[in-house]
Amino acid sequence: MTVREEVKALCDNATAAAAQLALADTEKKNAVLLRIADTLTESTETILSANAKDLENAKDNGVSSAMLDRLKLTQARIEAICASVRDIAALDDPVGKGESWTRPSGLEIRRVRVPLGVVGMIYEARPNVTVDSAVLCLKTGNAVVLRGGKEAINTNVAMVEAIKTALSACGLDPHGVELITNTDRESAQALMTMRGSIDVLIPRGGKGLIKSVTENATVPVIETGAGNCHLYVDDSADIDMALSIATNAKCSRPSVCNAVETVLVHAGVAAKFLPAFAEQMAKYSVEIRGCAKTCVLVNTAIPATEEDYYTEYNDYIVAVRVVDTLADAIAHINKYSTAHSEAIVTSSEEHAEKFQREVNSAAVYVNASTRFTDGGEFGFGAEIGISTQKLHVRGPMGLTALTTEKYLIRGNGSVR
Repeated sequence: MTVREEVKALCDNATAAAAQLALADTEKKNAVLLRIADTLTESTETILSANAKDLENAKDNGVSSAMLDRLKLTQARIEAICASVRDIAALDDPVGKGESWTRPSGLEIRRVRVPLGVVGMIYEARPNVTVDSAVLCLKTGNAVVLRGGKEAINTNVAMVEAIKTALSACGLDPHGVELITNTDRESAQALMTMRGSIDVLIPRGGKGLIKSVTENATVPVIETGAGNCHLYVDDSADIDMALSIATNAKCSRPSVCNAVETVLVHAGVAAKFLPAFAEQMAKYSVEIRGCAKTCVLVNTAIPATEEDYYTEYNDYIVAVRVVDTLADAIAHINKYSTAHSEAIVTSSEEHAEKFQREVNSAAVYVNASTRFTDGGEFGFGAEIGISTQKLHVRGPMGLTALTTEKYLIRGNGSVR
C-alpha cells in the first residue's frame, strides 16, 4: 500500500465515524470527553515514557530549545491538558443551536449549527495539539485525522491510543480520531490533497509549515498559527506597565505564536523606556535587534535588518524600532505583521481607539499582553488553532469555529 493509499484509508475510516459522531447527543459526547480525560490521566506514565523517547531523539537531531519546550510533557502539563478536556466537556454544545423565522410564503426556516465533518490537522511537535484537536472535534460531532510532526510521534501514538480506548469504552467508533503515523513529507502532501475525503484542513506550526499547506492544499484550509506579534509603547504609556507587559509578552514563553516578536517605541519615551527594557531583556538573555536609534540607546543591541521585522523568532530574540508617531507604528504593524495579535500600552483613550480600529489583526489589545490570545484565556476551553485569515473564522478557534450552518425549512405544500 502506498503512502497515499494509507492516508486515504484513514480518511475513509474517519468519514464513516463522522456520520456516527454527527448524530451523538451532547450527553454522549460529554461522556466521551470525560472518559478521555480519565484515560489520559491513567496513561500518564506511558505518555511520559513515550515523550522521553521523543525528547531524546529531538536533542540528538539538534532541535532548538524553543521546539523542545513545545515538545516536552510533564505530569503537570498532562494534568493541565486533562483539566482542559474537562473544561470543554462543561461548555455549551453549539451543535443544533440556531434561530428560526417564518416567511410570508408560510415557510418556517431554521438555521442551525452542524459539524463540519472530517477535520484534517497538520502540526509540529506540540503534543497538546493532539488532545485539543481531538476533543474539540469530538465535542462538535466531527471526526479528525491528525498528522503531527515526527519529533512527537511516540507521544502522539500514546495519546491517540488512550483517546481511542475512551471512544470504544463509550460505544463510539474509535476511528473518529485517526493518527497518520508515517511522518515522511509524502504523508503530509497526501493529506493536503484529500479533497472529498476531508472537509477542512487546519495547519498549526511555523511559517514554513503554514506556507507549504496554503500553497499545496487542494482542500479548504483555515490558515492559523504564524505569529509575528507586536507591542507598541505609546508616548503616553506608563513605563512600568509597558516594561511588565513587554517582559511577559516576550519572555514568559517565547516559543508560542502569541509571544511578541517586535517592540515599537515612540521617540518621545525611547530614551526612558529602552535602557530599562534592555535591562529586563538581559535577565532572560534576550538578544535585541534594533534600528539605528535603538542601537544608540542600547549598546548591546545588534543592528536589525529588514528581514528581522518580518520574522517570527519563537526564541529569545526581539526586534525593536523607534517610531515618531502612532500612525507610523500602525503602518509598521500592518506591513510586517502576520495579523495575529498586537498590543498598545497607552494612557490615551483616543490613541487606544485609533490603534484598535486601524490595526488589521485578529486580536488587538490595549494595556495587556498578547499572551492572552488563547482559547482557554478567551473562555473557549481550548483552541484548535488561532486563525489569521478573515473567512469562516478569525482569532482563537473554539467549538463554534468547528461547525457550519444548515438550513431546515418546513412548508405545507408550499410552491413558488
